[in-house]
Amino acid sequence: MTQPGYRSPWMNEDLDALRDLTRTFFEQESVPNQERWAEQHCVDRHFWNEAGKVGILCVSIDEAYGGGGGTFAHEAVVLEEQAHAIDDAFGYAVHSTIVAHYLNAYGSEEQKLRWLPKMASGEMVGAIAMTEPNTGSDLQSIRTTARRDGDDYIVNGAKTFISNGTHCDLLIIVARTGPGAGADAISLIVAETNELPGFERGRVLEKIGMKGQDTRELAFVDMRVPTGNLLGETEGQGFFQLMNQLPQERLAIATTAVAATETAVELAIGYAKDRSAFGKQLIDFQNTRYVLAECKADALAARTMLDHCISLHLDGRLDAATASMAKFWCTDRQVEVIDRCLQIFGGYGYMLEYPIARMYAAARVQKIYGGTNEIMKELIARTL
Repeated sequence: MTQPGYRSPWMNEDLDALRDLTRTFFEQESVPNQERWAEQHCVDRHFWNEAGKVGILCVSIDEAYGGGGGTFAHEAVVLEEQAHAIDDAFGYAVHSTIVAHYLNAYGSEEQKLRWLPKMASGEMVGAIAMTEPNTGSDLQSIRTTARRDGDDYIVNGAKTFISNGTHCDLLIIVARTGPGAGADAISLIVAETNELPGFERGRVLEKIGMKGQDTRELAFVDMRVPTGNLLGETEGQGFFQLMNQLPQERLAIATTAVAATETAVELAIGYAKDRSAFGKQLIDFQNTRYVLAECKADALAARTMLDHCISLHLDGRLDAATASMAKFWCTDRQVEVIDRCLQIFGGYGYMLEYPIARMYAAARVQKIYGGTNEIMKELIARTL
């Protein structure tokens, strides 16, 4: 569903094969279940195992750890096909594109061998707990604490808006391990949550969109985690680790945004050709054609910006400011274009039985998570 006649410069035959595999998987295993997943507020647990079996989890993690041995380009293909399938329930990006790469980048050899193969197979579902009830983008202000007690950390605190919160078996916790108030007191600690005393899953949060994604509150009450589960050789590296990984997270959000934008345009064009009003097709009205022309141009502009950033990332040259540009600009376009496309559907565009309505509701959070778009602009402004 990308632009006709345009091919992303980072694509190749191997990625074409992955795209075909992923598209078929989502069409068969995901699309028919979206309504049921929305009602139960999570995908089926075995869906993670099925995704592992076909090989679309941890596609950019080394084969030595059970992954696919690919690059971010492989992640991008899966993210795009999920968006094209209009699947807003599967927490793939958090699990594969984000959590797995924290473990890959900062985990010890023993930690990587223990956790990554299980994430690649779907045996373990990954999540990361950053946001707190009173702390969003300002990660230096977190209050969750992890106090050393012999060979354990005793973790206390609360987190909210945690994607994969229902199914997560492996949770990266952003916690304060030092007495100071600054960034140098923050560490990342991994908890294996199954039957873990003190680990509490709170309420499932009712969202505007993405109703099938298991977003929950989590709490830790004197929860003991082995000190060997610290990511990194020493405490106090957490903020640096977060800042290092956030550009890839933001690029992943931009990837999803662009694919969703392209899909919305295709849906609107199809509807405008099928729907009639006042004796002629909607596509024959000048205003409809102009709106769609503008949306198609916006989608192509977003695609080329994204492709530029993916190419930079594959070369190891994507900086935080450029990733922030991609995140805020592409998600802004996503929200605007989907809104304009929904208008073409008229009243049907407001009905959840039409995919464009679910896309409209799901798009809004893209400007918020991964760092709000206002924060993105502030980060860019600091480099001017």
